[in-house]
Amino acid sequence: MVCVRIAYAIRFFIFNITWRCLTIKELPINEEIRDKEIRLISHTGEQLGIMSAREAQIIANDNNLDLVKISPNAKPPVCKIMDYGKYKYEQSRKEKESKKKQKTITVKEIRLRPAIEENDLNTKAKQAVKFLTKGDKVKVELRFRGRELGHKDAGIQVINKFIDCVKEVGTPAKPPKFEGNKLVVILDPKK
Repeated sequence: MVCVRIAYAIRFFIFNITWRCLTIKELPINEEIRDKEIRLISHTGEQLGIMSAREAQIIANDNNLDLVKISPNAKPPVCKIMDYGKYKYEQSRKEKESKKKQKTITVKEIRLRPAIEENDLNTKAKQAVKFLTKGDKVKVELRFRGRELGHKDAGIQVINKFIDCVKEVGTPAKPPKFEGNKLVVILDPKK
């Protein structure tokens, strides 16, 4: 029993190590480059020409920098002399900056019924106004049950009243449409 647990622990440990290595290193660097000939770009950006990988590695070591294979599919592969740690740091910073610039839009959902009272409709409309002023989209869903499906025009009137209540802060992206036993409209905030 103990041997089995140890074997599972070793497998998990080895898998964890390999998985981490794969995520950390994306580009082959230094001795991992096994090509005979490569096209070399210096750390300043000038082309040094086509040479063997060993010569390029010696040049990189003389400058105390790393040799990184930038485009492995080119013939011959293109390698650049750079500080790989600094490159990885800059890439992660760029990724974080792009994530900051992305605006996340959430879709809030409000459910209505065809036989809703006027004050309940106003309460739901006030909640939708709050969502729309925050910049969120609002999905208004009017659900029909049983015999209510025979009176779809009453549901359309309720949805139109709701849209009129929030027209100062939101506009419908598309006209209301039926999805099964629901009447759905999505409201976008006005800009």
